[in-house]
Amino acid sequence: MALSRSRRREGVDYWPGFVDALSTLLIGIVFLLSVFVLSQFFLGQELTGKDTALRRLENQIAELTDLLALEKTQKRSVEENLALLQSTLSRSDTERNRLQGLLEGGVGAASAAQNRASQLQGALDSEKQVSQRAQAAVDMLNQQISAMRRQLAALEEALSASESRDRESQARISDLGSRLNVALAQRVQELARYRSDFFGRMRQILGVRPDIRVVGDRFVFQSEVFFDAGQATLKPEGQGELDKLAAVLTDIAREIPPDIPWIVRVDGHTDSRPIRTAQFPSNWNLSTARAVSVVEYLASRGLPAERLAATGFGEFQPLELGASDEAFRRNRRIEFKITER
Repeated sequence: MALSRSRRREGVDYWPGFVDALSTLLIGIVFLLSVFVLSQFFLGQELTGKDTALRRLENQIAELTDLLALEKTQKRSVEENLALLQSTLSRSDTERNRLQGLLEGGVGAASAAQNRASQLQGALDSEKQVSQRAQAAVDMLNQQISAMRRQLAALEEALSASESRDRESQARISDLGSRLNVALAQRVQELARYRSDFFGRMRQILGVRPDIRVVGDRFVFQSEVFFDAGQATLKPEGQGELDKLAAVLTDIAREIPPDIPWIVRVDGHTDSRPIRTAQFPSNWNLSTARAVSVVEYLASRGLPAERLAATGFGEFQPLELGASDEAFRRNRRIEFKITER
């Protein structure tokens, strides 16, 4: 007996632990179910709120649609009323004209017309109100048309004034242009007279020489008169020729009125054979340097510097085409021309 009790106490009892584990599992399942139920509840609330807002928006859209339809209906009603008023006004005018014709029909029909007029007087009185409203609308339109006509008249008046001023301006411009052309022609004639005087004196001084000739409105000197080949320094005998030229130009400069814009243009020309030296890399450099040397010498002899201009043309303005010695000699030249500034 004592031995059997001792054996039962020595055995392991698992049942309390199993019960505890099962309870813990049940509690966890209950907690998860509670969380799931709460989430479903809040999700349902959120969906219910969105459905409510959606229904509210749908109701507002339906109300706006109804208002729009009502507005269209009212617009059509107003248009129909306006058309009816216009038709009634037209009928009233027709009836009034017919009544006037009946009243003017003669003494025999006067009694019948008067009876008919008395019968229609009530209808006319009722139509007058409609006619007055229509007349008010017509008067307003007439006022707007009158205002637009006044604005149009003001614009036409402004345009007419502008065109008149433009014609006056054009007339003044034309008159000024004519007077300017006359003045320029007079200046050109005066300058041509002094140029002719210059040519006459130079011919008397220089005489007939093969190395000096007149080409058009220019005095042409061969380059050999003033310079050695390939050089831009004046020779002593060339300076003597320029002294004669300077004396004539100085006398003529005193006679030309100061308001005539004249200059003595000195043009340098070379032949077509190229020059490539350290001092003159091209014929342009050589022809320009020679023209500058002549201009500087004339200025040193008292000719006003503002009346002098130097230009170099290189070989690009030949007097004679070809590659002969005579063509080269004729194309190497210094030209003097009295012209406008």
